[in-house]
Amino acid sequence: MVNVPKTKNTYCKNKECRKHTLHKVTQYKKGKDSLAAQGKRRYDRKQSGVGVTCQTLMESSMTSPALGGNCIKKSKGN
Repeated sequence: MVNVPKTKNTYCKNKECRKHTLHKVTQYKKGKDSLAAQGKRRYDRKQSGVGVTCQTLMESSMTSPALGGNCIKKSKGN
């Protein structure tokens, strides 16, 4: 895991703010995989059968985590 600060001072696009305010930093999480995606259907088709395994899927190289955040001022209702 990467050490990430809990808050970050960044621009808030909200109508009430429209200035730099503190934002609570959160890390985006991966969504659920779709079973109807073409790649998943192709992979499942290759995997079906007796004693058949296709090549392992290549893992993506390490990237920095995608960060998002919510304005602290907006969430308090000020």
